[in-house]
Amino acid sequence: KSGLDPGGAWHAWGMACLKAGNLTSAREKFNRCLKPPMDLNQLNHGSRLVQDVIQYLESTVKPVLITDDDYFATLRELEATLRTRSLSVEVMCEGTIQHNSYYQECLFYLHSYGTNLAIISFYMRHDCMREALLHLLNKESPSEVFIEGIFIPSYESGKLHMLENLLETIDPGLESWGVYLIAACKYLQRKNYYHILYDLQQFMKDHVRAAMTCIRFFTHGAKSYTELGGKQTWLLKIKDHLKVYLQEVSRSSGRKKMAFTFRKKMSATDVSRHINTVDLQMEVTKFLHQCESSGASQMTDSSLPTLFGNNNMKMDVACKVILEGKNIEEGFGIAFRVLQDFQLEATEVYSKVAKQLVKQKKYSEIQQLLKCVNESGVAAKNDGDNIILNCLNEFKNIPAEDLDNLIQDMDSDENKIQAYTMCNKLRSAYLVAVRQEKARAVQLVQHVRQLAESSGDDVVKAICAQWL
Repeated sequence: KSGLDPGGAWHAWGMACLKAGNLTSAREKFNRCLKPPMDLNQLNHGSRLVQDVIQYLESTVKPVLITDDDYFATLRELEATLRTRSLSVEVMCEGTIQHNSYYQECLFYLHSYGTNLAIISFYMRHDCMREALLHLLNKESPSEVFIEGIFIPSYESGKLHMLENLLETIDPGLESWGVYLIAACKYLQRKNYYHILYDLQQFMKDHVRAAMTCIRFFTHGAKSYTELGGKQTWLLKIKDHLKVYLQEVSRSSGRKKMAFTFRKKMSATDVSRHINTVDLQMEVTKFLHQCESSGASQMTDSSLPTLFGNNNMKMDVACKVILEGKNIEEGFGIAFRVLQDFQLEATEVYSKVAKQLVKQKKYSEIQQLLKCVNESGVAAKNDGDNIILNCLNEFKNIPAEDLDNLIQDMDSDENKIQAYTMCNKLRSAYLVAVRQEKARAVQLVQHVRQLAESSGDDVVKAICAQWL
């Protein structure tokens, strides 16, 4: 009469019937106020009313229904009652719980009015993981339901291996679980749970991604190559994963194509290249570890470069290796291989090293660097000159004698003149200019005269004018 919603009354009546043990009547009452969710895959446990019903049924002490009416029936009921305070801790033989009338009643309400997540969570609470997985598959629920309802509860309760065994039992090839497993990996990565992630990737036989996780274990958090020296087992594991992957690829190419839909693919040439990178990183690690241990290490960079980074980082590795040996020659061989293998801009690296040597006031070692570059056999004609020109920006800090030695080591007279003019040594530039072939000499001397004029060097200006 008052136009109020009768749902609350039906719900209270239904609960009263449940408490009285009249399950059939309760179903009838709840049918008038409970509704199935619009979207079965929504990430919640359904309406509050349904949750109240399930909560009550789960907390009710109801022993196993005994079909035989033998003498011990009452004793068994009593024992079951004493052993349990709720469904969730009933100690029963596997499968017996399914015959409990209150358990069946829960399932009736969940299937009629609950979400897939609510049904799966119910199964998981009562150690029926297999049923939870089969429900997920049959309903083709999205991966969020798997993560929320099955995966998180499994690893939180230490049952990840049990989950893996069940996934394999239901589908030995794991193909039907691919979407769910990849989603689980992404979730673990977001959470930074890399140890669980690595464990899962190994179970999935996803060797390429497992190798990538090992790279993170190797590089993450290391502040020095001494630390990386202690983490070299991860490098061996990366190689193992990649080699196993190569074997699997070569095996499957003989037979009909295997459907590796969810495992990361990579071409054999790329895998071989990565194995080569790992080998080279091992060499770099051993070398720099030794340098740090012997105290030869000079550089204190905040970030630690490895060959697993981008090209700039690889160039930093090459610089570090050249600079941290006892002398330039010691690390040059390894650095040269890094430059060759990754096709890096060698002159840029050598110039960086030269600038660093200027900062460290090791001018004689710049000459040693030039010698190594020339002997490498792949240096272009002007590489040595360019390296010197690049470090002359710091000329104010270089003693005059060392500066002269560096410039005299240059091959091309044109470059020498450029170097002298950069360092305001106009008289020296003039002396090199007049040695050139006549027409060119005139151009160069005119250029030196202009520079002398603009810098107010009257002596050199006069000499140039007289020569011209």
